[in-house]
Amino acid sequence: MIFSWGVRGARSWFSHRFCRFPVLRLTGFPRWYVSIGPVAGYHLPRFLGLLCAGAAICVVAAGCSGSSPSSSSSSTSSPSSSPSSSSSSPGAVEEVSGGPSGSYVVPAGIHKIKHVIIVMQENRSFDSYFGTYPGADGIPASACVPNPAGGCTRPYHDTADVNGGGPHGEASAVADVHGGAMDGFIAQRDQARSGCTNPDDPACSATGLPDVMGYHTAAEIPDYWTYAQDFALDDHMFEPVKSWSLPDHLYLVSGWSAECQNASPMSCVNNIVGPYGAGVFDRAVDTELRTGTTSIDLAWTDVTWLLFAHHVSWAYYVQTGTQPDCDSDSAETCAPVAQSATTPGIWNPLPLFGDVRADHQLDNVQSLDSYFAAAKAGTLPSVSWITPSNPDSEHPPASVHQGQAYVTSVINAAMKSPDWDSTAIFLAWDDWGGFYDHVVPPAVDQNGYGLRVPSLVISPYAKRGYIDHQTLSSDAYLKFIEDDFLGGGRLNPATDGRADPRPDVREDESILGNLEQDFNFNQAPRAPVLLATNPPADSPSIPAYFRGKPPCVGCTTPPPGGPKAGRKSPAGSHH
Repeated sequence: MIFSWGVRGARSWFSHRFCRFPVLRLTGFPRWYVSIGPVAGYHLPRFLGLLCAGAAICVVAAGCSGSSPSSSSSSTSSPSSSPSSSSSSPGAVEEVSGGPSGSYVVPAGIHKIKHVIIVMQENRSFDSYFGTYPGADGIPASACVPNPAGGCTRPYHDTADVNGGGPHGEASAVADVHGGAMDGFIAQRDQARSGCTNPDDPACSATGLPDVMGYHTAAEIPDYWTYAQDFALDDHMFEPVKSWSLPDHLYLVSGWSAECQNASPMSCVNNIVGPYGAGVFDRAVDTELRTGTTSIDLAWTDVTWLLFAHHVSWAYYVQTGTQPDCDSDSAETCAPVAQSATTPGIWNPLPLFGDVRADHQLDNVQSLDSYFAAAKAGTLPSVSWITPSNPDSEHPPASVHQGQAYVTSVINAAMKSPDWDSTAIFLAWDDWGGFYDHVVPPAVDQNGYGLRVPSLVISPYAKRGYIDHQTLSSDAYLKFIEDDFLGGGRLNPATDGRADPRPDVREDESILGNLEQDFNFNQAPRAPVLLATNPPADSPSIPAYFRGKPPCVGCTTPPPGGPKAGRKSPAGSHH
């Protein structure tokens, strides 16, 4: 195994070639830490000299070869969303049903992906994490948002590990966008602050810069930036709906958010404001689990209906711990609300879907421990969703460092798995969390899109250092799953055998790009890039759990999932 240290973001020599060596990467170490001569331009610590020399001999003997990485210009070029411009060209293609014309072409190589893993984190805008990433559609030099206290506030580098953010319900989304001016962030934050009483929450502070204008860099989130450098970054990923976490998570698995009168799919009515408060939703789940009856029926069709019909395995993994919102709509702070695979919350809605219960697939909702066991054994299902507990979620005021550690442990596990060579990981954040973003969300229907969020595609077939400028939302994840495993079948009331009154078929919207553009299925599967779960960071303070501990390269143990007190913003803000 080869370690690479030195300049942050430097790519390992081995990660430019097709040799099957996993790469253990630590970013951010100072140059004085390394001292032995360079190997292909990268400096190595003294104690690795003999190891690396031996590995180099092994590589020469194996006759390893490969092409140079693509130039920076190719990384930032805008990919075509036309089906004919397949990322696998030249190569075999196949025609699948779906799309506005009824059928379209996908690269046959898509079926090299046998395991899709969707890792969903919480409440960050694209600009707040990648606004200064080279080549991405980042923060304009002229950006300055009106501040009700006077003047305007420019985006600034925020080194704090704990942020406050702002409200992020439907009304706040509309106000933040402000008809395309993208200037409502501070005003919305100030309105929510008036009812905020937690002195440990930066959102409640009346002093200092409003951190909705803050952004992080590789200095605070080195692992995320390394994934972007080594794999693909989507810089026009929008949340599917202009609202908060619950509707976002409903869209993630079903392409819609609704409220239903009864167990009939046709009784459902479009609703993105709630459709249920966190407390109401949790009480309904508790009643369902205890008695088998509930006042809430998520009766419309979700993608597991199609997966079950096509005998495609799936699992929804939930980290045991706590969820972020309080049970009482009037409470600002509260005791932790338990979350587990058998106690679903707003991030784990599948147990309330009627088709999941009808298909007797409630057991597919499992603990996060089951994910790590399946990854280690090479028995991952075809489709996985992974949702965190509050402390690991990055949902303000949760620690950014801890959330990154959790995500890295999940990705390390997939990379160490025997299933790695056939895996695609889609990492995203569910909504913008009230943080500044400068890109006006495009309109696709009455529900969205919402604001821009970070998104990464990590796979042995992902293009290296590629920046995808297509318009995307989590609907693209459904589209990829359907094209890969379901022959292009869609959540379409006219064809899925379980009609509901959804306003449109989101996967077939003409504005929606195709994630296959982020892959090169003709390349040899690339080696893993194992990262540290406790990398160096310039934050003044990180959680005590990490202090004084080693970086832990390639580790697969996530930080503890709780308990941690949640925060509730004023009713209706869903913060």
